[in-house]
Parts: sequence; structure tokens; C-alpha cells
Amino acid sequence: MSSLDGKVVLVTGAAKRIGRAIALRLAREGARVAIHYLRSEAEARETAEQCGGAALFRANLEKVSEIERMFADVERRMGGLYGLVNNAARFMRRDVLEITEEDWHFVVDVNLKAVFFCAKEAALLMRKTGAGRIVNISSLGGIRPWAQRVHYSTSKAGVVMLTKAMAKALAPEITVNSVAPGVIPFMDIDPEGLAMIKATPAHRGGTPDEIADAVVYFLKASSFVTGQIMAVDGGLSLV
Repeated sequence: MSSLDGKVVLVTGAAKRIGRAIALRLAREGARVAIHYLRSEAEARETAEQCGGAALFRANLEKVSEIERMFADVERRMGGLYGLVNNAARFMRRDVLEITEEDWHFVVDVNLKAVFFCAKEAALLMRKTGAGRIVNISSLGGIRPWAQRVHYSTSKAGVVMLTKAMAKALAPEITVNSVAPGVIPFMDIDPEGLAMIKATPAHRGGTPDEIADAVVYFLKASSFVTGQIMAVDGGLSLV
């Protein structure tokens, strides 16, 4: 497997939670981490400091113009791009008959539209150097339907197919793979999440570091690994 030492990797939504764990792990791997955030500036600055002074990039991923600006800034400030981790996402529970157009766009614009346009802009930079790695964070909810999160499940299922289609479109120079986390509990986990943990064959929830392990694998893997969806879910997708 290749080394990430000195390679530029942008992580979207890297201020907190899983994104933060991914950024910290990449820094330990020697990568030059670029941290995207929107509102969580204090947390982003703390994460950047813990990554050894990582570069910060603020952008509203709902707007394609801001995505384009961010990647132009990455090229200008970092000199290029080797890896993209499309981690930023929104999670919402809503009865299917109560989902509004605003709810739909709130989730899908970040969870799916932004993933495509970030991957597109990343690929344009990667082709300038001849190689790159894109890792999209999907979800168990994109593999199994979640009745109380229809728009979320739809967006993450879209990420799964987007990963496969872009892997074909960008091969052989650029690989595109996806990590699909199961239940990764934080302080705000709800009763539904606790029930899912109870049903998990591993008899526990996952950790952000376990998701970071999978991300690092795809970033370091050869170009022969592409278009793959890795469920890191303790076996819950098998239930």
C-alpha cells in the first residue's frame, strides 16, 4: 500500500465527530490535511491545531459556487490535491408524510449534490497530477431503508451509486470508493439508534476511529481497488 506522507487530503465536515477522527488519523499518517467546515469554526480550529496546524477552508456545500471556490483555494494554498474524503452530511428524522421540500433540500443538497460536485472539482485537480483517491462516506441507511429517514436513506443510496458510476468514469487514474458506517454512537444517540446497536451482531456500536481506519485503507490502496462499498457496521447490514 502507498504512503500518505506529504500528500494533500481534504476532509469535508472535519470539525467534529467522524470527520474529526478522520482528519486526526490522516495527520498521524503524515498527510497534509485540509479541513473543511461551515459553522463549527471553534471546533475546526481545535481540530486543525491537533493536526499540526492543518489548513482551514470554510464553504457552504449547498452552493456549487462555494464548492468551486473552495477547491480553487485548495489548489492555490496547498499546491494540488491527492485525496478527498466526502464526509459532510446532514441527518434528520421525519415522518415520510411530513417531509417538506425544504426538508428534502436540507438533506439531499449536502448529502448527495455536494458529494458529486466536490468529487468533480477534486477530480479536475487530481488529473493535473495524474492520480488521486476519492472516498465518499455513505451509510448503512443507504444500504437498508430507514422508514423514519426516507430522504436521508435516499441521499445515501445515491452516494452508493454515485461512487460506483464515478469509479467507472474516472478510472484508471482516480479511484472512488465508499465507507458505509453503521451505528456510531455519540452523546445524542436516540432510542432507535440504541435498538440498532442491540441488534448488531458485534454487540456494540462502532467508533469514529474504526471509520477512519477504513478511509485510510481506501486512500492508501492501489488503483485496482475502486468502486467498492465497505460497510463498517458490526454486521448489522446482514441482519
